[in-house]
Amino acid sequence: MAPPASAAGSPAASAQDATPRADASMAQDQAGGSLPGDPAEAVAAASRPRDAGEPGAAGEPGTAGEPAPSGASGDPAPSGPGSAATPEARPAGVFAKLMATLRRKRPLSLRARLVGMLLILLIVGFSVIGGVTHASMAARLSAQVNDDLRSAVARGQQQLMDANTEPSTLPSWQRNDQTGRNLPQNGTIVGAVFNGAFLAQPSYRDPQSTDAGYVEVSAADQAILLHFATASEGNESASLATVNLSIGTFRFQAVPATVQVRSSTGALGSVETTMIVGVPTAEATRTLATLDVSMVLVSLGGIILIGTLGTVLVSRALRPLARVSAVASAVAEQPLEKGNVDVDVRVAPEDAVPGTEVGNVGAALNSLLDNVDGALDVRARSEARMRRFAADASHELRTPLAAIQGYSELIGATEALSDDGDRSLGRVREQTRRMTELVENLLLLARLDEGRPPAEEPVDLTRLAVDLSRDFTVAAKDHRWKLEFDAEHPVVVTGDEPQLNRVLQNLMSNARKHTSDGTTVTVGVRATPDGQALLTVTDNGEGIDPEFLDKVFDRFARADAARSGAAPTTGLGLSIVKAIVESHGGHISVESEPGRTQFAVRLPLAQSAG
Repeated sequence: MAPPASAAGSPAASAQDATPRADASMAQDQAGGSLPGDPAEAVAAASRPRDAGEPGAAGEPGTAGEPAPSGASGDPAPSGPGSAATPEARPAGVFAKLMATLRRKRPLSLRARLVGMLLILLIVGFSVIGGVTHASMAARLSAQVNDDLRSAVARGQQQLMDANTEPSTLPSWQRNDQTGRNLPQNGTIVGAVFNGAFLAQPSYRDPQSTDAGYVEVSAADQAILLHFATASEGNESASLATVNLSIGTFRFQAVPATVQVRSSTGALGSVETTMIVGVPTAEATRTLATLDVSMVLVSLGGIILIGTLGTVLVSRALRPLARVSAVASAVAEQPLEKGNVDVDVRVAPEDAVPGTEVGNVGAALNSLLDNVDGALDVRARSEARMRRFAADASHELRTPLAAIQGYSELIGATEALSDDGDRSLGRVREQTRRMTELVENLLLLARLDEGRPPAEEPVDLTRLAVDLSRDFTVAAKDHRWKLEFDAEHPVVVTGDEPQLNRVLQNLMSNARKHTSDGTTVTVGVRATPDGQALLTVTDNGEGIDPEFLDKVFDRFARADAARSGAAPTTGLGLSIVKAIVESHGGHISVESEPGRTQFAVRLPLAQSAG
């Protein structure tokens, strides 16, 4: 019987008449073939008419090997501001901003950096090894699938040759030979296309079935395979491709084959067909997926294990550095500004052995501490000599100054002097008084610097404030003096009463000397809830220059004309106040702005007053 001129009744013929076109994406394999897409998409695309000049139209040579666009319907991917390219580029910028924010807010420690670099190297190493292993295994499995495909093609050609002797229009494997001699191998799909239709319907043996017969593929899969066979005619690059069917993924090859068939009258004729043979790739895919999962699990386990061990080892390796840092911190917390400080902290000998990074740092720190300790000793001895000299000089000057003062008084009382002589003698007396006050202040500072503890006796600050306020009200009538205290609850501290009286007197005198006439000076005494006595001297004068505010307690510091009165000063009053307050375990502070200046002294309350 002659080959059928038309196969309109078959599904394949209907699909061919409708110009089917597999519209899903086609992945190029090693032989350069194309991969038809999802069968459902192919069926949907088969019903869509195409223009004659549209790429991919039926009958146009060379189109089967072109990969389809990434859209589901074959349309080109969108571009522009609203395309997918913009969101894909956005995560990199967000990650960079996040990392910059983390670095800015909290710098990473050396241990975190070392462990992080170790993990990064592990991830990169595992990724490279995994990628190379995946590529090698994929190439090996692909080669194995191609070998199976060549074997299947050879068996298919042999089956067609066997069909030449059969008195039938169909090859022998489609007659359900129960012996299995001419049937395809399990899972292999074999078909033959003639004149745009299947001469032999593509069929396969289900590997999961015990039936020795064949099973024809669905109409949708036949449409995809028919398109593949048609596109491969005259296009060698499209003759080998990986095709996604509803029953799985197969590697197909299309080869020309000549089939001789007999008609019902016995006449023998030759038919040029395109034989398509496909072998399943599911086993290779599963093998590759199993390998990938195994590598990922092993890599994750290795990263976690090595990361944990690396953290422990890095922490142990950085312990000497932590000990060196602890020594530096301990030295930094010592009051090096004090006159007599002994820096006796050193890095342990095992952490100061030169030759390693930590050992070099430890040895350098020990050398630095030795130099600092020596410099502090030299400074302490120098300051001790200066204090001794000031104390001795002040003590020795008291006698001649007393003599000058006495002889001045004697001359003024016994001798008749002219007006110029009286004025000159008055200047001598005034300068002698200033000199005596300066010597007394220097002697007091020298004694305070020696660290002598003050006397420990109850001192009623309220009584001192009341007495001094009365004195200044009489002696300094150009100022207004106010007193704020609680008469029912006196504020009592433990200390040296003359020295504490000197503190309040100097503060009030400072307010009188450095403010203009008419200024109101308020003296306040009260107990705070935290068990301290608060003594304040507040005025509403011009204020202290902000640039001078941090130097107000320095020795021989003098304010500028903005807060200086006519009375000359030595610049030692506030430094004496600070030294006395600190020797009593207290603290003094100052706040100043135009119209309000306040000195606040805080002292511990006496135990009985608490």
